[in-house]
Amino acid sequence: MAGTAQIDRLQAQTAFARMLLDKVQTDAYPSSTQMGLLEQSLPPSMYGDYLTVLLSKVASERWPSVSMLARIQRFSERL
Repeated sequence: MAGTAQIDRLQAQTAFARMLLDKVQTDAYPSSTQMGLLEQSLPPSMYGDYLTVLLSKVASERWPSVSMLARIQRFSERL
């Protein structure tokens, strides 16, 4: 029974993370609160997806946000 609850928790966590990742990807200026929530709940299997989204955001800006660059640096240290 405990295994079933763990699978359900992982599925819920992944669905939540996917929803937030999609939001961060589509918003021109994603919410730092949403990115913080995403980073707290992101399963390791999605680390690369998140990093790709963040890198694409700063790559498309002539003058990328210093806070976004710092977020990428902090997150990269977790890998």
